[in-house]
Amino acid sequence: MRAFREAVEKRDLDAVEALLAEDVVFSSPVVFKPYTGKAMTAAILREVIEVFEDFRYARELEGGDGRDHALVFTARVGDREIEGCDFLHVGEDGLIDALTVMVRPLSGAQALAAAMGARFDAIARQAQAGQETRSAGRTR
Repeated sequence: MRAFREAVEKRDLDAVEALLAEDVVFSSPVVFKPYTGKAMTAAILREVIEVFEDFRYARELEGGDGRDHALVFTARVGDREIEGCDFLHVGEDGLIDALTVMVRPLSGAQALAAAMGARFDAIARQAQAGQETRSAGRTR
């Protein structure tokens, strides 16, 4: 998905968040259980963009129906080089309803898990604040 790729490359997390469905499911490369919801997914993405250094997309693949996309990337976490892929599924409304991230090698995934684990309290606070903001906007 070109819009997602361009927003990530520009580090425009507001634009990334705008592309997410409210009930998006985010599957992490380092946690078994997926995370559900726009607020949590956006909070995770806001932190991971800070953790990844020298991040760049190398190529983009699209499924035949235009709803499935794979964005292959490289990055670094500390001294660990990472190769990975963002798998996106776009719902009928044009918003991303599923985002699965995979990374290799194992040592890179472990470095990512440690770095993100250290930030999880901040992620949870951001997600809660984002959810409260969206809830307040719906009650107006």
